[in-house]
Amino acid sequence: MDSAFVGHVHALRLALTDPRFDACAVTGALAVQAGARGALDQAVAGAAAESGGAGPYPDRLAAAVEAAGTAVQRPELGTLVAAVPAGPAEREAATAAVAAVDDEAVRLRTAVKSRDGFFTTFCISPYSRYIARWCARRGLTPNQVTTASLITALIAAGCAATGERWGYVAAGVLLLVSFVLDCTDGQLARYSLQYSTMGAWLDATFDRAKEYSFYAGLALGAARNGDDVWALAVGSMILMTCRHVVDFSFNEANHDATANTSPTAALSDRLDSVGWTVWIRRMIILPIGERWAMIAVLTAFTTPRIVFYALLVGCAFGALYTTAGRVLRSLTRRATRTDRAARALADLADSGPLAELQARLLRGRAGSFGSVYVAALGTLVMIAGAVFLPFGDPRVIAVAVIYVMAAGLAVAAPLRGALDWLIPPLFRAAEYVTVLALAVKADVPGALPAAFGLIAAVAYHHYDTVYRIRGGTGAPPHWLVRTIGGHEGRVLLITALAAVLVTREADFPVALTAVAVFVALVVLVESIRFWVSSGAPAVHDEGEPA
Repeated sequence: MDSAFVGHVHALRLALTDPRFDACAVTGALAVQAGARGALDQAVAGAAAESGGAGPYPDRLAAAVEAAGTAVQRPELGTLVAAVPAGPAEREAATAAVAAVDDEAVRLRTAVKSRDGFFTTFCISPYSRYIARWCARRGLTPNQVTTASLITALIAAGCAATGERWGYVAAGVLLLVSFVLDCTDGQLARYSLQYSTMGAWLDATFDRAKEYSFYAGLALGAARNGDDVWALAVGSMILMTCRHVVDFSFNEANHDATANTSPTAALSDRLDSVGWTVWIRRMIILPIGERWAMIAVLTAFTTPRIVFYALLVGCAFGALYTTAGRVLRSLTRRATRTDRAARALADLADSGPLAELQARLLRGRAGSFGSVYVAALGTLVMIAGAVFLPFGDPRVIAVAVIYVMAAGLAVAAPLRGALDWLIPPLFRAAEYVTVLALAVKADVPGALPAAFGLIAAVAYHHYDTVYRIRGGTGAPPHWLVRTIGGHEGRVLLITALAAVLVTREADFPVALTAVAVFVALVVLVESIRFWVSSGAPAVHDEGEPA
């Protein structure tokens, strides 16, 4: 740091204390972590060390570090000041600029996520940022706030499970409190720059754990009153997960595309320039803030069945709206998909050994097939077989074999097609809906709760894969995917179990539970090992509201 530095304290915080970057700099200050020490040593020994160079010494070092191949993060300061004055007049001007801007106000403002939903932006963030500051001043960490949010949501789910009106009212209130804490943890991380590997894992997974646990609580509460809504709860979870996979796949497919000439994207940009349309478009897709507010209010004043009907209708509309827009963008844009994007889509596809075998046999001849159309056909055939054929019918196994072959053919060639980002959500829909359909057709106590548990365990694996890729560390190890069978292996296994247990339908829930426990144990152990390791990304999710 240059001894003549003049600037805001928060400008220095951004440059010197952010753990997410190997090297970070503002005018007059440079900080490096272990990953950039070699580049710094090289810079110190080189021309940057010469006292006669132009500019502040830290700036010359930062330029040399960057020239050596290490990226140097330069935070956006906005109205914050970071300067090294060359003389008394410049120092006086810089000092006046510092005095003119309250860096604490800037710090509070930038603690709020720049892009969020209407409910979160106008109903939560105006006061949750002050809760974040209160937590920071008392030494609380984002991980502690995240854990408090989870515990609050689990208590809310327990209240909903009572099936009593007071329980539903308490559940709605606690769910909103949990959401306030959920916003606070991210704001606390940004306010105090407390990013961590554990925080990345907790933030990435707890939102889904909270929401899906609440679904289970609602289903248990309804069952106490003689209303079986487990199928609606499973359906809601499937819809939400598939919708998220659409978001993740599309974003990964276009993360580093070389061009975007889509007229649909241009129209979207023009609409975004009109302020009120931004909020309308964010609200109608029912992001997490609006969704949780709706769930909380309906839980308090209506019944679980109405909650799930509203969820299914609202989320289905949001999913259709966003997916249709992305399909139009993909069909009308001219861009070259990179190898990284194709690899990410292949990882999100979650193909196991059976699909891999098919892909190896077909490699070199797969170019004549449309991957996404093969995946769509296989998905439709699989869902139709599971829905329309009787429970335990051996023909369902034959349908599953066709699905396995289609799954292998779909990933035999690199996924660089305009619509290949649809392949992962198609596979998710095929697997999840098959499990739900077979559980409904089994028509025995415990089948649907067991299906809920199995889908939740598999969905956790898919979310874990997404956040590893987002963090830049790649997908989970391939032995994990092989061990849990891949999506096509699990589909074939579940259909085979249904056929074997057709005369003992009461054992089907036990089989589903056993598969769920196995998948959950394998996935959780590996996930926890990774996210607490030194190789996990120290990031806090800043993605689109979901």
